[in-house]
Amino acid sequence: MRKLLLIQPSPYDKFKHPIKKKRLYFVGLAMPLLAAMTPEDWTVEIVLELLEEVPMDTDADLIGISTMGHGVIRSIDLARAFRERGKTVILGGYMASIMAEEALKYCDAVVVGDAELVWKELLEDFKNGRLKKIYQNNLKSGSFSTPLPRFDLIMDKPIGDFLPVQAGRGCPNTCSFCSVACLYKGHYIKKPLEEVIRDIQQVADLGFKKFLLLDDNIFSDREYLMELLEHVKSMNMSWMSQCDIRIGEDDELLGILADSGCTALSFGLESISQESLKAMNKGWANPADYPRLIRNIRGYGIDVSTEMVVGGEGDTIESIKDTKEFVERNKIGVPRFYILTPIPGTRFFKEIENQKRLVKEDIYSFDGTEAVHMPANMSPEELTEAYWQLYESLFTIPSIVKRNILRREFIKNPGKYLFNCIINLYYRHQIKRRITPNIF
Repeated sequence: MRKLLLIQPSPYDKFKHPIKKKRLYFVGLAMPLLAAMTPEDWTVEIVLELLEEVPMDTDADLIGISTMGHGVIRSIDLARAFRERGKTVILGGYMASIMAEEALKYCDAVVVGDAELVWKELLEDFKNGRLKKIYQNNLKSGSFSTPLPRFDLIMDKPIGDFLPVQAGRGCPNTCSFCSVACLYKGHYIKKPLEEVIRDIQQVADLGFKKFLLLDDNIFSDREYLMELLEHVKSMNMSWMSQCDIRIGEDDELLGILADSGCTALSFGLESISQESLKAMNKGWANPADYPRLIRNIRGYGIDVSTEMVVGGEGDTIESIKDTKEFVERNKIGVPRFYILTPIPGTRFFKEIENQKRLVKEDIYSFDGTEAVHMPANMSPEELTEAYWQLYESLFTIPSIVKRNILRREFIKNPGKYLFNCIINLYYRHQIKRRITPNIF
């Protein structure tokens, strides 16, 4: 039997050491799905580098490495190291997909987009010694199907108390900085409902009472979501997901979400500057509405998590400072921020490149810890400093207490907000080391 090694790399810290954790809460879905799609005449091993060391002396015949966000630099280093050892290496994931020609410099083949349509062909080609450079057959519309993920391959690892499930891929919005928009171009492609329910049932059968609905935007198809929630409600599980903040306008849907067991939603608010949002092709979002929508969502017992970027066209030093007040005033328990970065392949990168506003040419220095383009209203150095000052000001002990303890919801669910405090303290530790906190 042939052997396949699938690796989910860890991002580097500022000393170029792979970040390590004792427990991984947000488990990825890609590797268990690839394992499930692999024919039975292969053995499969999954390595989650945040938790364990990568076996560089592996006897695997084929190495598959994921590329995600700023972790792509580690992905490339691993690919190089394995090829130096004579191994055949496949790269996939968002970063490899939107920079396929660049990725090919470091591997033997690239999977562009969704692997379901090409994975068995790739493995068969490898067995027959005719591996192609690029495998691409993207989902474009309609629906897609997957087997049950091979979670059995990671159950012996120190993971959290929930597992991921996916109902759909893509998002109808086309934000200029977004890698999802590059691949799906405004489409939301759904799985058959019976498969989604099957996947949730597997999570329950494995002994978990919670799941993460891993969609980029569960508000992409309201009718589909409503039908899904009817089934989820009867399964007596709690769950989390992410979506468009405009769901806060939909009282009927919010009530059904709460009844189905939804406990938390994450929102990419991006900015409190309308000008910045318009420049990101996200002008449909109105920062003036954010507080009202957040209150409405919370009114149904659903907690709110946010992600934002700094460095947009309307951002100033003052607006970044005001973002701190926005987060504290709206009691965002675990906020996350990113420096707006022109990722190669995105529309934002093309715009910044055409305007000659890149201040760094080496795309592999785009690690999210410093500005790499010239912002409209400050210098790159000022943006980098403002970013870290924002993080430092929000992850002081008083701010953590203000956002998580001094709130009405604390009395109803102290365990949740004390756990949020633990996450905040871990983020605080990372911020002091100049590591951009992320969902791990």
